[in-house]
Amino acid sequence: MLLYIHGFNSSPFSDKAVITAKYMAQHHPSVIFHQPQLPNTPKAAMALLTTYVEAAIDAKEPLAYIGSSLGGYFASYLAETYGGKAVLVNPAVKPFELFDEFMGPQFNPYTEQHYLVVPEHKREVAEFNTAVIRNPDRFLVLLQTGDEVLDYREAVNKYHHCQLRIEAGGDHSFVGYESHLQTVSQFLHLP
Repeated sequence: MLLYIHGFNSSPFSDKAVITAKYMAQHHPSVIFHQPQLPNTPKAAMALLTTYVEAAIDAKEPLAYIGSSLGGYFASYLAETYGGKAVLVNPAVKPFELFDEFMGPQFNPYTEQHYLVVPEHKREVAEFNTAVIRNPDRFLVLLQTGDEVLDYREAVNKYHHCQLRIEAGGDHSFVGYESHLQTVSQFLHLP
């Protein structure tokens, strides 16, 4: 199973998610691929993600994740907790430190949903922190130095002993993402 995990205020209809789905359908059609729309609260989002992971474990499917931004933070937790390999794309490292600036009303442009970010969400997301990566061989981290949302150096510091691909420039969307999908597939050992 390959689980694509989108970021904050994103969806399976984001550019990276759509590109990933098309690539998997074309190059790895036998892979069970999921890219759910995550609920707006961290606790509910993780509950949904773990249902996919636990079902895959029950079915004896190999586990693999691609996580973007906040999705990379969630993918780190899943890979460290349940096993499997993860590719993180401009991952959030300490999103709980950023939640204060998002408190209050939010709008997801993909789902057209209005919702509230409240202090409880900051506490919820902190529960999934993997302060130390104990299994660095499970991670490939793709970073662009021009990320305008997250400081890529935080990810370099956290994942320094993992496989890192750091590109100069770019932005939070990870410019040229599609050119990395063959490398992603090889790292995840997709059939």
